[in-house]
Amino acid sequence: MHIARLTATDAPQYRELMLEAYVEAADAFTSTAEERQAEPLSWWVQRIAAPSGISESFGAFEDQRLFGAVALQYSVKPKTRHSALVIGMYVKPAARRLGTGALLMQAVVAEARSRPGLRLLRLTVTEGNETAIRLYESVGFSTWGVEPQAIRTSSGYKAKVHMCMQLASAEAAV
Repeated sequence: MHIARLTATDAPQYRELMLEAYVEAADAFTSTAEERQAEPLSWWVQRIAAPSGISESFGAFEDQRLFGAVALQYSVKPKTRHSALVIGMYVKPAARRLGTGALLMQAVVAEARSRPGLRLLRLTVTEGNETAIRLYESVGFSTWGVEPQAIRTSSGYKAKVHMCMQLASAEAAV
């Protein structure tokens, strides 16, 4: 398994992977499979490699097949430019428990640390997804709050756990 930055040529595989994610792990995402199925391929290209530089994605590949992905979304607003959001984390069941998720998260953290002025990474995870919470904690994220009834699922309302990771001290970023 190797990790690589996704490019526009990876968009069809990425779309297929994420449509699977929206079905297989529906409670993990705020979007539905139906919403994302309607998006044109150009939307997926923007998601993984926006020419504006506001997003980028990483994929876990084995024999050129995409088994997992995660994306970073950067803020363009001057007051929030120091923070980025980790989104769309998913690993196919066949690649789980092999360290794939950790490799993807390590790639995101390394990329974030290399970006000048970026001080904070944020993400949300559906309450009860202990496997994901342990993964995020293992790479340095900590919980700072819980948003009750954040999403409505087929089994009822679920909370979102808000997590963050400091990338630099306040003194270093001034």
